[in-house]
Amino acid sequence: MATANLSSVVVAVDGSEESMKALRWALDSLRLRPDGALVVLHVQPPPGIAAGLNPGPIPFGGPSKRPRNSHLLRVRVLAGSCPLALTDSFVGRGAGCSGVAEVPAFTQAIESHQRRITDAILEHALKICSDKNVEVKTQVVVGDPKEKICEVAAELKADLLVMGCRAFGPVKR
Repeated sequence: MATANLSSVVVAVDGSEESMKALRWALDSLRLRPDGALVVLHVQPPPGIAAGLNPGPIPFGGPSKRPRNSHLLRVRVLAGSCPLALTDSFVGRGAGCSGVAEVPAFTQAIESHQRRITDAILEHALKICSDKNVEVKTQVVVGDPKEKICEVAAELKADLLVMGCRAFGPVKR
């Protein structure tokens, strides 16, 4: 399916081997116009408690440079007998509990971990591209992947969007 008529191709990568196979396919199968651009897009989820309580592994062995103090975040909450609910801050609940105790370090740790994941994904994707002697642009956005991928493809006026498939079912949009 080689074509020289494409001016903009977006390849969405998410850390799965399927997305990297899709990138390899795009590099091997597509030909862009001389002024065309291939954009490797990664959508980073917004920082949230779910990510902080169950941080995902850093794919592909992680970036070659590990940041200092890159240990897993462990949070221990001691608040007497008050049960606490975790949100972006700790919110007191139950009898006699009130107020909010901000925990900016928790959010920063989640963001830092997600940046390391993003760096590892892009480092792996760029290695694939350099192995094939193809220069690409990269773009990282934060949000819901199903929305952000469509938004970026529309903003870039992409002629083609390439994504891997993990057999989750038909594409809804």
